[in-house]
Amino acid sequence: MLAVFNKSVAKAPEGLKSPASGGEERGVGGIPALLQHFSDGKAGAVSINLGSSGALAYCSEKKNPFVPRIFAVVDNMFCLFEGLLENIGHLKQQYGLTKTANEPILIIEAYRTLRDRGPYPAPQVVGDLHGKFAFILFDSTTKSTFIASNADGGVPFFWGTDAEDHLVLSDDVEIVKKACGKSFAPFPKGCFFTSAKGLESFEHPLNVLKPVPRVDSQGEVCGATFKVDSDTKKKSVPRVGSAADWSSY
Repeated sequence: MLAVFNKSVAKAPEGLKSPASGGEERGVGGIPALLQHFSDGKAGAVSINLGSSGALAYCSEKKNPFVPRIFAVVDNMFCLFEGLLENIGHLKQQYGLTKTANEPILIIEAYRTLRDRGPYPAPQVVGDLHGKFAFILFDSTTKSTFIASNADGGVPFFWGTDAEDHLVLSDDVEIVKKACGKSFAPFPKGCFFTSAKGLESFEHPLNVLKPVPRVDSQGEVCGATFKVDSDTKKKSVPRVGSAADWSSY
């Protein structure tokens, strides 16, 4: 799976961009060229143009039955999901979904609930997802993203910034390297990213995430990993009421 978002929709956190990567060393010629690179040699590859917000792409080629890739779209909300949820039956009951609903449908409904009513804090909603997973959701109505990876990193998931400061995400590290050069890193385990609040830990929601530079075998900085700073708490965690629009919070 692949997602490329304009910085106006999803601004990459500080530290992800490597100072060692010049513009001429990064990128494959913009979003159309990156989508073409993703699709080359992949039978049945599908790409979705999100206009000025970016693009999504996915392919079921070489699908691992234990880590399936699934795509869904509901009411202008697009979701790419890779992995499996162990407690999906319980979650479908919780969100009032039918027995036939799959993982991306569940993620869309969980996001919709957060966006429209906010009955639970976002870290709790992501933390209630048990299994191995990585997902990318884009809400074209609010121009918002909702992205997460489970705590043990069971599904390979990477992100980076290209020469135009697009945020690039994929389960294919070579795609991210091709787009971002040295400005990439594994997506932080046990974390989620939203357009409104950036990167957060759902395991330690009260703590600040600190970027730690990654260094390659040549001694050059390659993006950053993000670690929970156990000594630094967030200044405050405001309560989101039921009338709030969580996506713009």
